[in-house]
Amino acid sequence: MRGLTIKGYGTALPREAVFFGNQRRFRVSQGETQLTLAVEACHKALNKAGITIQDIDCLIAACAVGIQPIPCTAALIHEQIALGTDIPAMDINTTCTSFISALDMASYLMAGGRYKRILIVSAEIGSLGLNPHQKESYELFGDGAAAFIFEATDQPKGVLYSLQKTWSEGAHATEIRGGLTGLMPYDYHEDIKADFQFDMQGKKILAFSAKKLPSMFQEFISASGCSLAELDMIIPHQASRALPLIMQKLGVKSDQYLDIVAEYGNMVSASVPFALAYAMDNQLVVPGQKVALMGTAAGLTTNMLLLQL
Repeated sequence: MRGLTIKGYGTALPREAVFFGNQRRFRVSQGETQLTLAVEACHKALNKAGITIQDIDCLIAACAVGIQPIPCTAALIHEQIALGTDIPAMDINTTCTSFISALDMASYLMAGGRYKRILIVSAEIGSLGLNPHQKESYELFGDGAAAFIFEATDQPKGVLYSLQKTWSEGAHATEIRGGLTGLMPYDYHEDIKADFQFDMQGKKILAFSAKKLPSMFQEFISASGCSLAELDMIIPHQASRALPLIMQKLGVKSDQYLDIVAEYGNMVSASVPFALAYAMDNQLVVPGQKVALMGTAAGLTTNMLLLQL
């Protein structure tokens, strides 16, 4: 076990929401940015923990899309909440599962004695990059942020097991092709506007995930030493309205996982930490329970992590 405990957490949502039938999506409006959402979530986490930024040993931004190419997003968040300190700041990015990857890596740093407290924040405003002609993705994504402070502990709680796999056969099923060195901003013109917007082949991803996930999930259950029945709650990435189909494919009962897609949609990297915060706020998970964080991401990358609260 990599001993750690949740010291505090916070979330942030845009002021306004739009509706697509019974599906609600929070989306940024004037004056709201990815940075303002991230900073708000961080301040809430610090307040809930009862500490200040000076008590943090490392700041990790776990976002799929950065604020700008250089410097890293963590440095820009650092400027807003930790200016004048030398707290190390870094980005960890596996797109939608960035928070899980960051927690996985951070747990080793804390277990090794490098850091005592780490702040991980995920923030996304994916709505600004959507293609309105792709109804499936345009009506799926919402904006938001979530931040968690993890503290090293010698108590029997923390990361019990983690697993990550990438199948790059799915690398181009979810992508934004333009904006960096593959297709530079100065190459932009209206004829290739779609290359600078989010592009998702939903049916292809669903079929590929349904094919790959069951065996990985069985490996995760077997290697972790925790049976499916012993899992108190699964917090999955809120990838799409097809979430129940995937959970059913894995043999997970409806009362054993959290589905808030209708209320919040897919918030990219913020989905998993936001859902975890939601579960904690609503006492759906409590200290002492075993919780699995899991999800798929562009790449195609899949993360699973077993957490003892």
